[in-house]
Amino acid sequence: MSLDPDDPRPPYQQVSSSLRAAILTKKEGFTPGDKLPSGPELARRYSVARGTVDKALELLRSEGLIITRQGSGSFVRERTERPVGLRPHIEAAFGEQKVTLDFAGFSSETLYNAMQEPLDKIRSGRLTPESITVRLLLPDTTVPMAVPVLVDGLQDDLALRDRARNIALTNAGGIKHSVEVLADYGLVKSVKVEVRVHKASSLFKLYILNQREAFFGFYPLRERSLSVEGESRTFFDVTGKDTTLFHHSAGPDDASLGSLYLQQAQLWFNSVWNTISYERKP
Repeated sequence: MSLDPDDPRPPYQQVSSSLRAAILTKKEGFTPGDKLPSGPELARRYSVARGTVDKALELLRSEGLIITRQGSGSFVRERTERPVGLRPHIEAAFGEQKVTLDFAGFSSETLYNAMQEPLDKIRSGRLTPESITVRLLLPDTTVPMAVPVLVDGLQDDLALRDRARNIALTNAGGIKHSVEVLADYGLVKSVKVEVRVHKASSLFKLYILNQREAFFGFYPLRERSLSVEGESRTFFDVTGKDTTLFHHSAGPDDASLGSLYLQQAQLWFNSVWNTISYERKP
């Protein structure tokens, strides 16, 4: 199975895209708990270097689709039976003429990564939306937060908040730049990316795509030990890559369960956006 020579994406992204589709569609026997082919086998299958396969698998691990066990190989995670992969839905959303994307969460890092493939396809002319509107609703890290906090006494720590702010603003800035440059190149007629913050800790994440699909998940809390500003710190933190997302889409009428969930999710987002949030420049 050779890669598409006309695909502008790096080979590791093409390999990860192929494996992701096989896992999410349960083709090729890739059902939860199944073992993936070995690294050398995948390298031969896609006619790429082993390092390319390793980068592709790392991307799938970061999305929570696979887990690697030392000495045993990589396996499709059991949890993929219920949670939903965000990437295919993001790409489908960008296939429409008017794209709207609302996000509420901790840093938008997962969203930034999920947007790269559809943005690449816009740059190559394979997707041609007329407008893109993105709203990012993030926590205000200039004030004490529920997380991240030190394990010892649940104390606030300015260095941890600075770290969280750098992560959030880096990814928000990346989203803003990568979308706005499409208009600069004349690839999309109208683009708008806004970032606002609010004084509440983000313990869940919410995505709303084209006002028709919603993805919701709670952030798991983890104890971590890292060197921050040259000093070792043990703290509680959220881990976005381990968040299980559940999918809700508009049903055949406004009274359907999916439509009701989507309506309430959009109402909540708009209420926070319009009342207690304020603009933040990434």
